[in-house]
Amino acid sequence: MFFDSSKLLILAGPCSLENEATCRSVAESLLPLLEKSSELQLVFKGSFDKANRTSIEGKRGSGMDEGLALLSMVKEDYGLPVLTDVHRSSQVAQVASVCDVLQIPAFLCRQTDLLTECARSGRIVNVKKGQFLSPSDMRHVVGKLEHEKACEIWQTERGTTFGYQNLVVDMRSFSIMKKYGHPVIFDATHSVQLPGAGAGKSSGEREFVKPLARAALAAGADGLFIETHPNPEDAISDGPNMVPLSDLSDLLESCLSIWKAR
Repeated sequence: MFFDSSKLLILAGPCSLENEATCRSVAESLLPLLEKSSELQLVFKGSFDKANRTSIEGKRGSGMDEGLALLSMVKEDYGLPVLTDVHRSSQVAQVASVCDVLQIPAFLCRQTDLLTECARSGRIVNVKKGQFLSPSDMRHVVGKLEHEKACEIWQTERGTTFGYQNLVVDMRSFSIMKKYGHPVIFDATHSVQLPGAGAGKSSGEREFVKPLARAALAAGADGLFIETHPNPEDAISDGPNMVPLSDLSDLLESCLSIWKAR
């Protein structure tokens, strides 16, 4: 089992696997965090296909072959475990040949065939709770993965749709979802997203990442999912809600203090 309850699990990386320079910049910034604190577990994350863009003009990313090559580079050159999203059952075997963690996007969290194929892969499966699900609905998602004997299951809270173009985080989610026997992670950056509010793309309010992350840890979250980028304003997706890479160390130091005080 990868998850270690004596450490704070951090899934961090750029939203999209844009290019080698961005991936290396992020990975090189993550390694000193491990050296600074033995209480962190780090996984590098990045998506090869942003398949649910607001507009047809939205950039989707590197594509599978180039994206998996970038993730392989991160594993080999920096020794970090890696995570990426899968959108179709047909992608699972190829992605599992590289990635340590397969992630089910929030919009696909009820897709039975995708869930069961990921469970059979022998890799950790991280499921984003859909913006349309209650925390208690995750028991059915977990049940599908358990039925196929997934080696390890992570659940990620990423906010719930609240009216139009807004998300809220119900802090009860962490206690409710932990009842299903698997770690619960808080997606601190997608939870501050403003879906579709950016004139054909999503906007966001990154100023709320820190208070929500600290609140989630105080409420019992086992880890954090944080998208970060050297220059968020230049990112091809989710720039308004990503944490600038230069701010990541201070953010995690603050979050660790809350996690250790529980």
